[in-house]
Amino acid sequence: MRIFSGIQPTGRKHLGNYIGAIRQYVEGQDRGDPAIYCIVDLHAITVPYQPSELRRAVLDTTAMLLAAGLDPDRCVLFRQGDVHEHTELCWLLTAVTAHGELNRMTQFKEKSARQRELVSAGLFLYPVLQAADVLAYRAHEVPVGEDQRQHVELMREIAIRFNNRFGETLVVPEVRVPEVGARIMDLQAPTDKMSTTASTEQGTLYVLDDEKAITKKIKSAVTDSGSEVRVAADKPGISNLVEVMAVIRGVDNPTIEREFDGQQYGAFKQAVAEAVADFLRPVRERYEELRPDEAGLQQTLAEGAERAQALASATLRDVRHAMGVGGE
Repeated sequence: MRIFSGIQPTGRKHLGNYIGAIRQYVEGQDRGDPAIYCIVDLHAITVPYQPSELRRAVLDTTAMLLAAGLDPDRCVLFRQGDVHEHTELCWLLTAVTAHGELNRMTQFKEKSARQRELVSAGLFLYPVLQAADVLAYRAHEVPVGEDQRQHVELMREIAIRFNNRFGETLVVPEVRVPEVGARIMDLQAPTDKMSTTASTEQGTLYVLDDEKAITKKIKSAVTDSGSEVRVAADKPGISNLVEVMAVIRGVDNPTIEREFDGQQYGAFKQAVAEAVADFLRPVRERYEELRPDEAGLQQTLAEGAERAQALASATLRDVRHAMGVGGE
């Protein structure tokens, strides 16, 4: 079974990214044949950015993934912009993608609403490039957060429509969303998902935060009236902390509720802070070892791109032949 997932190039990965995506990547590299992970710099240019910052962020993200446990010998890790098959397949797939489908994409509506100057065509076509990312590798499984489910449904529809029109060529992928920890919420706005771009600084737990910062953020997290540590619709703040604790411990929410039954919020927050700090410490320390070796990170990405291109070029050859594009 082939697994594929892409990750945005930003080094400031937060706890939600780590729990909801990066840990799945590490787990998937032993299930995938192969597991393929792509740092999506082409997606990153669909919104305002600085070229120098993008290059730095790609290396930040590479170091983060390696620090979390990705092993280039057990998976394929590469930079999207190094494999031109992604962009060519994207164009070919626009022939079987409906304009109306792209108009209905929730993320396009949200991101375009935030653009004050230019809403790029790239932002509109983002889901088609995302489909090309996955379909180029004939991946069977796509591990993503819940917010990407709509995009995976679209790529499934694109693959089905292509196969119906041109013959069985593409694999129709399945989505994989983590059952627990898929939605870690902002500590200061617990009804909003923790986000690299939209969350508050004080409400976001970054993987690279030191222990002092982690403790300060969790102790100042918004909680609710009362003092009972339990998950409830009217207690989003404490529910979020229970979920965080449960994911880190590898248990269910009721186990955490029983453990802290009768304790005050202050003691519970302190326990969560210590658990999060212990959980993230090895990754932060390993990142600090890896990040200075930029030549080594570039070499890892180049070797991964070579392996990725060998897989994607075979798919693209079949797609071009099925569509009657180019020479034989």
